[in-house]
Amino acid sequence: MADQSYHTQVDIRNTLKLRELLRELPPYTKEFFRGIEPQTSSRTRIAYAYDLNVFFQFLHDNNPALGKKELREITLSDLESLTPMDIEEYLDYVKVYEDSRKKAHTNDLQAIKRKLASLRTFYKYFYQKELIHYDPAALVPMPKLHEKNIVRLDEDEVAELLDNVESGSKLTETQQKFHEKTKVRDLAIVTLLVGTGIRVSECVGLNINDVDVKNSGVMVHRKGGKEETVYFGDEVEEALYAYMDERENTDALPGHEDALFLSGQRKRINVRTVENLVKKYTQTVTQVKNITPHKLRSTYGTNLYRATGDIYLVAGVLGHSDVNTTRKHYAAIEDEQRRSARNKVRLRRD
Repeated sequence: MADQSYHTQVDIRNTLKLRELLRELPPYTKEFFRGIEPQTSSRTRIAYAYDLNVFFQFLHDNNPALGKKELREITLSDLESLTPMDIEEYLDYVKVYEDSRKKAHTNDLQAIKRKLASLRTFYKYFYQKELIHYDPAALVPMPKLHEKNIVRLDEDEVAELLDNVESGSKLTETQQKFHEKTKVRDLAIVTLLVGTGIRVSECVGLNINDVDVKNSGVMVHRKGGKEETVYFGDEVEEALYAYMDERENTDALPGHEDALFLSGQRKRINVRTVENLVKKYTQTVTQVKNITPHKLRSTYGTNLYRATGDIYLVAGVLGHSDVNTTRKHYAAIEDEQRRSARNKVRLRRD
């Protein structure tokens, strides 16, 4: 269908990229990727492929028993023969390493945790299929991350942000020259992000037909390919519909006719452009907080949770498959609410 063309094109590009990456890996890895396809997005599978490529390259370069083998010759029996210490050495290796093109890479604790998660998923798949009988990755503890306060905008900062997007008065002279051309689009994007909590990838992927005018919602494509309607309030509706009137009179370039949000080149807007415009406008509000589209998502989640106190509702609206993910992000607010409830129940009459 026409309104799915953008997502189809992305999936095709990602599928071709995945095939390219798998050419360098052992043949049995294809079975793994076929097995996880129903539960994962094409972008997630590519991330797994990159991580596995690094892992197999590490084995080839650092394991004496496997150094004489090509990457594609490393067997499941070879993987089964590894120890938890081998996995821990790999995690230490990825802190700083060079790839086959001698390009240097570094990984922080969060990235190392993701690489171990990829490896655990990989091993677990073959263990459950009984193609291996020992899983060393499962015995390696997940690195503990220091909890950080979530960076978000306060309510007054949100109001100031939207005022600044609309007026452009706090932009530099150079920025103001372009503001008049893009302010309606920019206000629609920023209001949509901070007023619904959708991901930036979901925002740029929106097509005109994804907007449900009758029910005040947008159909977004969640992680894993799931489609879901996200509903918006009056303020989002006003900004979005003002832009849609403008969009109706804009001729997009061939191949971009269905796109809701267009760049100055009349092409579908991309993630980097949205990140840059969010940075431009949020710097007029705060120089201390580094606000990204994801931080606007956190801002919406916080406001919704404070307004409703319903963690399951917040998880559903944000598209979290596990409510514990949501609870971890808003634990401080839960604690604040529990503390405020300490005197709600009276034990004796006054």
